Amino acid sequence: MSDKKINVTLVKSLIGTKESHRATVRGLGLRRLNHTVVLEDTPAVRGMITKVNYLVKWSV
Repeated sequence: MSDKKINVTLVKSLIGTKESHRATVRGLGLRRLNHTVVLEDTPAVRGMITKVNYLVKWSV
């Protein structure tokens, strides 16, 4: 278990984005604009953030 956490915030609208990117954002637990979630720092989460990096802002 990793004890490191990542804060992820949705900063751009999902309107006009690919369906797979919308699904990735939902998979991260983000629901609406400026919504922030705290996630474990795992390679899977990092990959999801990288995929939608133009929609989110994140910090460790």
